[in-house]
Amino acid sequence: MNLKPFSVVLCALATAGAFVSTPANAAGTADPAAADQFMATLASHCGQAFAGRIINNLPASTTPDAFEGKALVMHVRGCDTPERELRVPFHVGDDHSRTWVLTRTASGLRLKHDHRHEDGTPDAVTMYGGDTADSGTAARQVFPVDAESVAMFTRDGMNASLNNAWAMEVEQGKRFVYELSRPGGRLFQVEFDLSTPVALPPAPWGSQ
Repeated sequence: MNLKPFSVVLCALATAGAFVSTPANAAGTADPAAADQFMATLASHCGQAFAGRIINNLPASTTPDAFEGKALVMHVRGCDTPERELRVPFHVGDDHSRTWVLTRTASGLRLKHDHRHEDGTPDAVTMYGGDTADSGTAARQVFPVDAESVAMFTRDGMNASLNNAWAMEVEQGKRFVYELSRPGGRLFQVEFDLSTPVALPPAPWGSQ
């Protein structure tokens, strides 16, 4: 499956209060080194894979969910230049189509979702994501949807995804969280246990 499920799952929780993502730099002064620290912490797990579990998927879907009941595994795999780029395949059962691509930019970090078919060709909806809008922290980075992704979603009629925001959290040797959120929409989070590496999954589709 391509990652359209990712594009439709998002933040919310305005149940009675409203889920509000804590601003990445809410703790105080912006830290220009936060992006480097975040990358270094994730890179410290290069070559390892970890099992995950869904910790939020709200509101409950009335149709079968593509992630429920599947083995979820992340693999910190693409580490040739860890200070500049990290590639982290996200495997959902036997679906090896997804890779998170984290890149260091001049002002922060960029997250893109690389989606491939089993033959390695790019999906019609691929390389979407965004750049951090502030310095974030060493533990959490937030990526609002960028204009290129908005144009792609609009082209494919994925209007629910036009206000997407993704986030990642990492605690060395403890946990990694992937999050997709949208104001007034859904909250989707997968948490991976970084304390216990698991067997390496197959290479992601389209990898060299």
